[in-house]
Amino acid sequence: MATDLPGAGTAPGAVAAAPAVVLIGAGPVGLTLANLLGGYGVRTLVVEERETLIDYPRGVGLDDESLRTFQSTGLVDRILPHTNPNQVMRFVDAKQRVLAEIAPTSQPFGWPKRNGFVQPLADAELLAGLRRYEHVEVRWGHRMESLEQTADGVTVGLSGPAGPSTVTAGHVVGCDGGRSATRQLMGVSFEGTTSPTRWLVVDIRPDPLGRPNVDVGADPARPYVSVSIAHGIRRFEFMLHADEADEAAEDPEFIATMLARFVPRPDRVNIIRRRVYTHHSRIAGSFRAGRVLIAGDAAHLMPVWQGQGYNSGIRDAANLGWKLAAVANGLAGEALLDTYDVERRRHAQAMIDLSTTVGRIISPTNRRVATVRDWIARAASAVPALKQYVVEMRFKPMPRYVEGAVVHTEPIRANSPVGTLFIQPRVDTRERGNVRLDDVLGPWFAVLCWNNDPYELLGPETFARWKALGATFVALRPVTQLHWADQDHPDVVVVGDRTGALKSWFDAHEESVLFLRPDRCVSGACVAQLTSELAASLTDALSLTPGAEDGARPLLHVTQPAARPARPAAVSPG
Repeated sequence: MATDLPGAGTAPGAVAAAPAVVLIGAGPVGLTLANLLGGYGVRTLVVEERETLIDYPRGVGLDDESLRTFQSTGLVDRILPHTNPNQVMRFVDAKQRVLAEIAPTSQPFGWPKRNGFVQPLADAELLAGLRRYEHVEVRWGHRMESLEQTADGVTVGLSGPAGPSTVTAGHVVGCDGGRSATRQLMGVSFEGTTSPTRWLVVDIRPDPLGRPNVDVGADPARPYVSVSIAHGIRRFEFMLHADEADEAAEDPEFIATMLARFVPRPDRVNIIRRRVYTHHSRIAGSFRAGRVLIAGDAAHLMPVWQGQGYNSGIRDAANLGWKLAAVANGLAGEALLDTYDVERRRHAQAMIDLSTTVGRIISPTNRRVATVRDWIARAASAVPALKQYVVEMRFKPMPRYVEGAVVHTEPIRANSPVGTLFIQPRVDTRERGNVRLDDVLGPWFAVLCWNNDPYELLGPETFARWKALGATFVALRPVTQLHWADQDHPDVVVVGDRTGALKSWFDAHEESVLFLRPDRCVSGACVAQLTSELAASLTDALSLTPGAEDGARPLLHVTQPAARPARPAAVSPG
């Protein structure tokens, strides 16, 4: 039976008009994208083949970028109770001696870099968040059967309990997993490899060990992983040998044998999930075909070693959400959507490559190869700079867009901030103290100036144009100058640098004026005198529609729900 999300689009006629966007799949990527689009006032329909959310743990690691995206949806405080922040990952040898440790302490984007979490409970919070929007609907038990594009939209053929139906939208996004029907209907390739190695995953509740953090066992006899998840869940993963059948996952004695090395009483554990899986390293030939796009596992698959499969999907949603909203709300032309593939492909591939490489380092079963690897790892750990490089996760590829919805000066400098994510320190305003910067900037574009007033730099006409686009204007100052009102404009927010992090950032860069996109990427940066010229260049790079500022639909500013919605009964950790 199809079930609409309670409180979100269930009012008669709530989504009677054609949706601007149809999302195929109610997994974390689809739900995140739906929350972003809902917050931007975009009429959205989510179609899900299942009858309810998946209720078993899958992804187990959240990074700071994902938490920042959830912050932008207004739901991060709902998701945090399902996380273990600052989770340490230790790589150990056959004798459980530490080879390397990943334990980052810095929080440049405002959140811990490594967090364990219970995915189904986080997904439930994303689903409940859609109750805020009458213009967002979820249809459970509906399968997409066909896609037909025209110059003006996409007609989606659906099958459901009441029979076949169709819906027409401006755009369709497939968030329907590695076996994506959307990708297949697009006729897009899925290039890469599948590892011949199989892994047995076992989730247990209550946690038989109770220790925090993650151990990755680089044991040539049998590589393994032991992960502490929130709410008393532990995950074990064991490499299966070639002569061990997949059916071993159903054999209690086999599982007990695997657990015996780690658990005192392996026959007395409560297993909430067990399955065999393989690692895939694949990326779609294109993330867009006309008005149809793909995101998350539908667009790329990667091994689990760095926990980036889930987070890469959330990055897709963050990158694509504001672009779809800009097009749907009449602020930008279709060309803006071309930048989604341009920007996300290179970074997704870098994450695939990193995860694949780490897997190859951890997984060898040849003892001589493992011995050499262990020696190299110990030697590297003895070098302070190399050890810190690993501990702080500096090896993790960070987004840096050299083309797309960005404007670079020529030639592109290596330390240019354009195309990178801006930091999120805690700041003061005249009304609030000790708040995260993004909560001051709001959900849309922002123009930031250090030691200047953005109104004076932009001039009245350009300032008015960016104000009509919904931008927030921020004058960044040392906290000592927070209440000095000499040059204030009523539409400029004055922010005091309470921690000194902003000054340190600007100390390291030539640019003093930044144009931030809604995903907090620096789309353009310049010295103060060039502000007006850069604003004009960004109009072209972002495909802003001439005259759209006057007729664009207003954006909805996302707010935290006042009351906690009831969790869907079907979702539980076990």
